[in-house]
Amino acid sequence: MEANLRWSLVTAIAPVAWGTTYFVTREFLPADSPLYGAVFRALPAGLLLLAVRRKVPSGSWWWKSLLLGVLNMGGFFALVYLAAQRLPTSVATTVMATGPLVMMLIAWALIGERPGRRHLAGAGLGVGGVCLMLLTSTVALDALGLLASVAAMGMSALGFVLAKRWSTDVEVLAATSWQLLGGGLVLIPLAVIAEGAPPTLDGPALAAFGYVTVVSTALAFTAWFAGLRRLPAATVGLLGLLNPVTGVLLGTAVAGETLSLRQLCGLALALAGILLGRPSSRAAASEAVRPPRARRFVRGR
Repeated sequence: MEANLRWSLVTAIAPVAWGTTYFVTREFLPADSPLYGAVFRALPAGLLLLAVRRKVPSGSWWWKSLLLGVLNMGGFFALVYLAAQRLPTSVATTVMATGPLVMMLIAWALIGERPGRRHLAGAGLGVGGVCLMLLTSTVALDALGLLASVAAMGMSALGFVLAKRWSTDVEVLAATSWQLLGGGLVLIPLAVIAEGAPPTLDGPALAAFGYVTVVSTALAFTAWFAGLRRLPAATVGLLGLLNPVTGVLLGTAVAGETLSLRQLCGLALALAGILLGRPSSRAAASEAVRPPRARRFVRGR
């Protein structure tokens, strides 16, 4: 249980860091450049991790890096960037809280991890909290921003499960760096075609990109993928509920966004969902010794 708690705390670094990204993007990064924003976030982070662990992909990891890079980084970053520019911080972050339930269903279908009752109950509480917060928002919702946020959630849920299935025989730092580089490289030609020249960055924007690159990307994704290897996907997904909790609290404390009583109840439900999803010693042990379909898949590639 001590190991479970330790890895849960390590994994929690990711959603807490991601919860701050919406505010930083909205306040300091240039608007109307979601593709370049994703490139500036993914490529430097990937190069940083590659410098730490100097290892290049081999075999099928060349195309896997590109696919996972688009799902988890490139396409995801662009959609999150767009959502952060068009939605309030509280709304953009709480939409992502529906990810745990989607992630559980995908993990059940792809790697045979059937969610337990506690995980399902935790996901239900989290989704209930999201509904409370979205339905009581005092700000009009932008349709394109809401669609971008939902699409980002679905892409990341699929990408995270595929990463768990494929990455059992690859070091975390190496696999994470490859995905970041793959996602960033795929986006460069799209950014040039759709957005023209790169945006001009002032001092605050450069500092913001530095924070997003190092903390919200390199550190956060390394912690997240490390947790995915050692904890059930359902548990990791529920830890993602810390994303909306962080984002909403930050938006309230710094951006001056107001929360109603019902929205506070939504936050409480999200925290309750996280607690319900904590791994038990028996579940973690069975996860560690059971040979998942992921490993059989890797050996047969």
